[in-house]
Amino acid sequence: MSGHKLLFSGLKLWTSGSSKWIDRLHHGVNRTGKAPFSSCNPKVCIVGGGPAGFYTAQALIKARQDVEVDIYERLPVPFGLVRFGVAPDHPEVKNVINTFTQTAKHSRCSFYGNVNVGEDVSVEELQRAYHAVVLSYGAEGNRRMGVPGEDLAGVYSAKDFVGWYNGLPSCRELGPDLSCETAVILGQGNVALDVARILLSPLDILKKTDITQPALEALAESKVRRVLVVGRRGPTQIACTIKEIREMVNLPDTRPEMVAAEFEGITEALKDLPRPRKRLTELMLKTALGIPDEKEQERRTKASRIWGFRFFRSPVEILADPDHKKTSGIRLAVNRLEGSGETARAVLTGEVEDVTCGLVISSIGYKSLPIDPSVPFDSSKAIVPNSMGRVQQAAGLYCSGWLKTGPTGVIATTMNNSFDTGRSVVEDMDSGTLDVSAGKPGSQSISALLDKRGVKPVLFSDWEKIDAVEVRRGEAIEKPREKLLTVEEMLLEARK
Repeated sequence: MSGHKLLFSGLKLWTSGSSKWIDRLHHGVNRTGKAPFSSCNPKVCIVGGGPAGFYTAQALIKARQDVEVDIYERLPVPFGLVRFGVAPDHPEVKNVINTFTQTAKHSRCSFYGNVNVGEDVSVEELQRAYHAVVLSYGAEGNRRMGVPGEDLAGVYSAKDFVGWYNGLPSCRELGPDLSCETAVILGQGNVALDVARILLSPLDILKKTDITQPALEALAESKVRRVLVVGRRGPTQIACTIKEIREMVNLPDTRPEMVAAEFEGITEALKDLPRPRKRLTELMLKTALGIPDEKEQERRTKASRIWGFRFFRSPVEILADPDHKKTSGIRLAVNRLEGSGETARAVLTGEVEDVTCGLVISSIGYKSLPIDPSVPFDSSKAIVPNSMGRVQQAAGLYCSGWLKTGPTGVIATTMNNSFDTGRSVVEDMDSGTLDVSAGKPGSQSISALLDKRGVKPVLFSDWEKIDAVEVRRGEAIEKPREKLLTVEEMLLEARK
């Protein structure tokens, strides 16, 4: 699906808003690509150059002819999780970058990479320079499992593992140990299935993607032949989408390994499920209990790798080898469900079971982190407390994306939530709640501050130099791109 189609589908979903706002989104584009700059123009700063940041910028630029938007990003490269989170074998999801590039190149939008808000410049300094500040820096922390042994060698967060194979500079040194036969992934969302698929995919498939060369080399040597994807609830509560399950079912050289008993009663429950959940559950049932046809049976017999779901299980402890240095297995509590459907709760039965494995990947969710002492932060929910994106008790401060909602949904979800925040900012400008009558210096004063502090931002045109180098490097080895893996390399190319 192209970025444009994605955007259009999001707008169709969004007809509940005021007609004035919808009209602005359709007609507010500056067709000439030029805008009269003025010190009196409303100036908005967005912190975070991922999907939430770009969608918020897009909404603001289209809604008002006079608003100027500056996006600040910690890394020298834009696009956040579209670059570093989307699986390499899902290139179609990255098409949204085309839309973000159009926004970045708009005459009333500027991108400043390599600027670490909270360190290089404070949120309070941004608030003095801009009429509104929107925090859209996402969720870069890990939710911990809170079980003994989770710091052993061989235990990784899915966020770091995904960052490693996608070229996130901070994960470059991860070097996961893939020398074991069995890997256990905790969590059953789309990210968990991405990780399972990457671990089991034939190299011929991965070689054609933008997966990093070090990850490709490590996977070529990998001894992992069996991946179990574990969830605390049952088949009808699984968090992934049907597309990801279908990809696992059709993955070459693999066969499924399920526990029939975990699907008891599921056939009867099917009739009460909403259609998308019903189709997904039917596919799992067919995979787990169906009798494969001759062709499928032959494919499964020849398969050298195994994947499977394990339901009604929660981690209790990561087990160590005799030297207490690395993972040798995982102890799982056996659960039963109380209630049904989405609200069903997993309750401990008192039973446990041990699974031998040398690799444990925790995919139980990303977590937002506080950025600055001046910004309200709810540590228990790991979000900035807000109402429709308006940060509570902080006039002129807004948030969008996962920082606003928690790490939930797909890119279209983030799009709609970011559009909602954009609408809140514009409503506040229109109503006078946000005073935009006094001129603000915007990037002019922030650039001067950064210059004084020895920080040199990477502009979007600089990113395009990095982009060209990566694409060229990829072409040389028949890949869509070969990413630069360190901030130093990125800055070197940006400065040329």
